[in-house]
Amino acid sequence: MNLAKYHYSTNENYLDYEFKSTGPKGVIRKVVRFAEMGKGIYNLGFGDLDETSGEISDSVATNNADTEKVIATVAFIAQNFSEKYPDALIAIQGTTVSRTRLYQINIAKYWDEVSKTFEIQGYRNNQWELFRKGVSYEAFTARRY
Repeated sequence: MNLAKYHYSTNENYLDYEFKSTGPKGVIRKVVRFAEMGKGIYNLGFGDLDETSGEISDSVATNNADTEKVIATVAFIAQNFSEKYPDALIAIQGTTVSRTRLYQINIAKYWDEVSKTFEIQGYRNNQWELFRKGVSYEAFTARRY
């Protein structure tokens, strides 16, 4: 993808990534964490780093006027993670319906690029199916081809 993204760093096992969002609200540290939920299944957790507790706050709406750049950075991080863990299934779900919808909008928007690297499935009506534009999903999985 030829999109603007933030520089990010990762730890030695490629499970935790960090970058800094810069905008009208200042510099905000963001974290993407891949947590193994089951054998080879990793939840993609994402949010602001709480400087006090060191925890990821995934319910805060930062509104730092850089949503597209932040989403692009998370997408590049998922791609990097999948290069290190090519057999991993990445589970993605927003903490709210509107966040899940934001993820869906961006998957659809960049479908031509996303579909070159990943098989995306969407969850709806209690079942998984191949992602289709224009269909509302509750969650997603991504697996590298």
